[in-house]
Amino acid sequence: MKELEERILKDGDVLGGEVLKVDNFLNHQIDPKLMQSMGAEFAKHYADKGITRIVTIESSGIAPAVFAGLALGVPVVFARKQKSLTLKDDLYSTDVYSFTKKSTSTIVISKKFLEKTDRILLIDDFLANGQAAKGLIKLCNEAQATVVGIGIVIEKSFQIGRQLLEEENYDVYSLARIRAFEDGQVKFVEEQ
Repeated sequence: MKELEERILKDGDVLGGEVLKVDNFLNHQIDPKLMQSMGAEFAKHYADKGITRIVTIESSGIAPAVFAGLALGVPVVFARKQKSLTLKDDLYSTDVYSFTKKSTSTIVISKKFLEKTDRILLIDDFLANGQAAKGLIKLCNEAQATVVGIGIVIEKSFQIGRQLLEEENYDVYSLARIRAFEDGQVKFVEEQ
């Protein structure tokens, strides 16, 4: 998605050799117009999949997921990273390792928000090692729901996430695919 790639080049900051900071428009401050465009792009790509629900993980996946849900006309559920007083019982739960935070979190979704008849589109902000997506897949599998696609805002193609998901025959669609970080610059897959 050209609009997203241009925004990454303009406002993204490469930290070290493997981290891209995009807090100017996605992970802290949110650009609603860009989110709307991304949601429309996800909806266009997955329009024929019969999606009944979108599932994401808090917090940075929520904005693009909501706009995709709006475009598709389906509800959005987000996995919480911690239990709360109002979310105690009847939960699907699994542990997910975060590459960026270098820590493991337990994620949960209330059983009342996933049904075995659901056709799920997963949406997340980044795909690196695939652990967040695999955690969400596990929760959906526990509910006997069908994951029909995985929409990613920014994929770090130099890491193993896409390969792991495609080996399990998931339809992975990334709006921006990064080939490498070279000399502090983002290089997209399309670039030669």
